[in-house]
Amino acid sequence: MLRVENITRDFGGLRVLDDVIFEIEEGTIYGIIGPNGAGKTTLFNIISGLLKPTGGRIIFNTIDITGLKPHAITAAGISRTFQNIRIFKEMTLLENVLVGMHRLFSYSAVSMLFELKKKRREEKELREKAYDILSIVRLSEKAGLKAESLSYGEQRKLELARALATEPKLILVDEPAAGMNPAETEELMGEIVRINSRKYTICLIEHDMKVVMGICRRIGVLNFGKFIAQGSPDEIKNNPLVIEAYLGRDETGA
Repeated sequence: MLRVENITRDFGGLRVLDDVIFEIEEGTIYGIIGPNGAGKTTLFNIISGLLKPTGGRIIFNTIDITGLKPHAITAAGISRTFQNIRIFKEMTLLENVLVGMHRLFSYSAVSMLFELKKKRREEKELREKAYDILSIVRLSEKAGLKAESLSYGEQRKLELARALATEPKLILVDEPAAGMNPAETEELMGEIVRINSRKYTICLIEHDMKVVMGICRRIGVLNFGKFIAQGSPDEIKNNPLVIEAYLGRDETGA
């Protein structure tokens, strides 16, 4: 579904990503791990169109999306969440999801002005769809509440719901478990697996190894801008380069 080909990114004289290559198969959960500063969020920003790469290509469903604007990449079928929660706290949960659906509204300004039947019908359909999306992350009973009333874990789930609102094929999830307690993390893992079971492909960045090892089919490891390993969870946790990147070597070089 997604093929990242030799992606590099320079900031001035600093190379943050260096010849990154990986593929994500349709229907999978792919994890990206690495120490702080490894280039993980920069990679997501390039895939989602917030940054342009210095070199390389990104192919999504056979289409070259390299350097496209974020709205065009969203329209192609890629959505994302952010490490820092970016929901609209003064809006209701339902309104947050409807904001994510803005590109799906097709009625004209004239129909909006005169409340024509097409507008009312489409609005009703999209509200029903928004409720369905909230039910996927088990928040539909709170649809009318303001987002600021949610717990931290529920706000993370609402971000996932809003990402689903764009009708994506691939969802980029940036550190979903950040700041969560163990119970919230466990619940989040279940939500991500449930979303994946509905035929959504997921790529996530995460520091919590329990999350990554528990739900990802394949994992890529970034270190100083380079992919140093890719494979199954078992292959990754036993890879000497990965162990060294996370734990370092002692002074004897062992």
